Amino acid sequence: MAKTENNSAETVRSLGRPTDFGDARGVSWTESTLQDLRLALRSLRKSPGFALTAILTLALGIGVNAAIFQLIDAVRLRSLPVVDPQALVGVQIKGGNYTVGIRRTPTALSLALFEQIRKQQQGLSGVFAWFNHDFRLGQGAQQRRAPGLWVSGDIFTTLGVAPFKGRLLSPEDDQPGCGTSGAVLSYAFWQSAFGGQESVIGTKLLVDEHLTQVIGVTPPDFFGLEIGKGFDIALPLCSHPAFHPEDFYFARHDYLQFFVMGRLKPGWTSEHASAQLESISPGILEATLPDGYDATVLDNYRKFQLAANPASNGISSLREKYDASLWLLLGITGLVLLIACANLANLLLARATSREKDMAVRAALGASRWRLMRQLLAEGCVLAAGGAILGWAIANVFSRSIVWQLRGQDPTLQLNLGADWRVLAFTAIVALATCILFDLIPALRSSRATPSVALKSGTRGTTSGRERFSFQRTLVITQIALAMVLLVSALLFVRSFRNLMTFDPGFREDGILVGFVNLTHLNFSAREKYDAVVRQLVEQLRLIPGVESVATSTHVPLDGSTWSLAVRAGEAEGSSKFTWVGPGFFQTMGIPILAGRDFNDRDTRTSPCVVVVNQTLVSRFLGAADPVGKTLRTVPEPGYPSAQCEIVGLVKDTKYAGLREETPPEAFGVASQFPPGESATYVFLHYSSSSAMLPEVQTKVAQFNPEIEAEFRMFRNNIQKGMVQERTMAFLSGAFGALAILLTTIGLYGVISYIVAMRRNEIGIRMALGASGADVVGTITRQTVRMLAAGVALGVLLSIAATRGASSLLFGIQPSDVLSVLGAALFLVIVGLVAGYIPARRASRMDPSSAIRYE
Repeated sequence: MAKTENNSAETVRSLGRPTDFGDARGVSWTESTLQDLRLALRSLRKSPGFALTAILTLALGIGVNAAIFQLIDAVRLRSLPVVDPQALVGVQIKGGNYTVGIRRTPTALSLALFEQIRKQQQGLSGVFAWFNHDFRLGQGAQQRRAPGLWVSGDIFTTLGVAPFKGRLLSPEDDQPGCGTSGAVLSYAFWQSAFGGQESVIGTKLLVDEHLTQVIGVTPPDFFGLEIGKGFDIALPLCSHPAFHPEDFYFARHDYLQFFVMGRLKPGWTSEHASAQLESISPGILEATLPDGYDATVLDNYRKFQLAANPASNGISSLREKYDASLWLLLGITGLVLLIACANLANLLLARATSREKDMAVRAALGASRWRLMRQLLAEGCVLAAGGAILGWAIANVFSRSIVWQLRGQDPTLQLNLGADWRVLAFTAIVALATCILFDLIPALRSSRATPSVALKSGTRGTTSGRERFSFQRTLVITQIALAMVLLVSALLFVRSFRNLMTFDPGFREDGILVGFVNLTHLNFSAREKYDAVVRQLVEQLRLIPGVESVATSTHVPLDGSTWSLAVRAGEAEGSSKFTWVGPGFFQTMGIPILAGRDFNDRDTRTSPCVVVVNQTLVSRFLGAADPVGKTLRTVPEPGYPSAQCEIVGLVKDTKYAGLREETPPEAFGVASQFPPGESATYVFLHYSSSSAMLPEVQTKVAQFNPEIEAEFRMFRNNIQKGMVQERTMAFLSGAFGALAILLTTIGLYGVISYIVAMRRNEIGIRMALGASGADVVGTITRQTVRMLAAGVALGVLLSIAATRGASSLLFGIQPSDVLSVLGAALFLVIVGLVAGYIPARRASRMDPSSAIRYE
């Protein structure tokens, strides 16, 4: 009682000053607000445990929300760091190109298309093109890979990017036959590789074994045009033939690897520019028809239409890959914050009970209900502000941790996670919303205290009766329901990731090394010499102790890339994936041959064309017929003349580009019959030795021919890197689910403990009249069970509705999976019963005489 009396005395002293009654005493709103904040700080200083708990809880909730929004802002919302980014448009094929040519993405164009667009368009003040390329800097042991750009000469002038040092590329630097005209470095690369020395301007770098002069450095904030992917060095497109004279794809009309963008002229909109591009599309497409395709493919090409789409945010493969995941995570973190707010609301309601006389004294001295509410809301705002400040620090650490995890798949990933107005505004809005959510109801209830009733002794439970208990129970039921949603989501993503990790793709994953072997530097004049060197290299690798088998392939399964050719088999016609492999590939990869034979050394460049097909190709093109001995015809494409091949084998279906896709029709050709032109291949090595095989393989290749570029890696690691999205979702949803359960358990325990404390007198009377400890435990447990039943039932309905949108992110499991829902419900019930039993057990052991005297 002494503590309450002291609080009341402090209230009398603070409210005794005329200024404490706000505008009624002539005090400005600003001054009264400052008084409310000072009073809130004094009050929270007296309850440091409560204040610290509330701020930490809010910091976690606000921090994880701000972190996910920070990633969304960096990937989707942030504009490019150039002059007037809103005027930028991307020139693309309307609807994308999914049928013709060698495509980097469906939105990429050919060099020929870019040149025609630049000549004929009217709505853009400048048009430029670029594509990404990994350059090799230096030579020998000092050589390193550097992400770079091939760019048209007008890229920097059109973007309005000014040089930080030296000068940048201009249209004069990008003229046919320019040779090695000059290179531009990014600011980050200039700092990391050259220490920011100005003397680098004018020096020459060895880039892809060609000396080129450094002419300038871009400003610090310019990272390029692709979100998430920076660059170290940029070279003009006209230099490409000098650097890579062997690249016969570069100028082909069906080589669609260039991103094209432009800047709208004053008065033009993207819609007007699109209309103009659409009107000139037939002529441009006719002028850039690719060679070597049949009439059907060319007709499809002529039907394309060009369009100009807003491009102020640049381009990014991250958006397509992670957009749905990030928005889903934002929803998950929002639920965590709601649970945290419900916990704090219950804490404040309990705290309000101990302050009833304090509020009654204030009301008795003339404070209005609105003023009392303002003072209580000020405490909530102080807590929310503290949570937001600490949450901002947590957000920065958390968002960078997620990016670090994503770099496991792509080491070159770069995202600008610096604060901008959107992130700051989001954090402020979330903080304000949390203040309202957890503080409004307690403030309303506390401000309704009636002085004449609250000041009477023995009325401890007057404002803590059934109505307040009912509201607190509602909050706990809401927490349980939201925790149910999060726990179901966590189980779904964890089980989905487990399904991916344990799924059988149809081939061997463990004990396999895969290496990219580049023979370009050997400068073969004939394809036969290339084939001979590859065979010799394979034989040398087979001699390594512990190696079971070695084979080559033009495709790495599950790496996301595809190669298709139009085919005819029997009366059917369609498209099939194609892979050219060496003899022993199916044995190396553990792919069963169901009928016919494998390739052998008699299958040469001059022998009849042969293929091995998978089950899906047979079912789609040949029905139930035995495929061995049947004929498969390919439709001609540039560099791939029409061929009539005999089917000599049938293999079991395997996954091709990714685990999520349906198994496509696939034909395997023999590597020796691969059309000429390529000077690289993939080598697959199956080993049984437990020793470190990778160094031995690298050494053997170097001994065989030091001019061969080879980079080997574990095939299993390569597959797992492709699952970084699923791994991240499983980890984060599991962590958020665990946090939700912890908060819900604390909330349930707190409410039950609070109800027991408020009913201590009642419980003492019951026990004095003969109620046993088991009766007390049973009564309280029944209350717990009712809250759990209501919360779980509501949670089941919410989880089924909420997880429906996550179906595209799941693998081998449905959003309404019964096992996940039942598992989440059972776990919550067990945790909830334990949380409710502890205060119930404590209540059953109290002394009835002490409880009756309790006030």
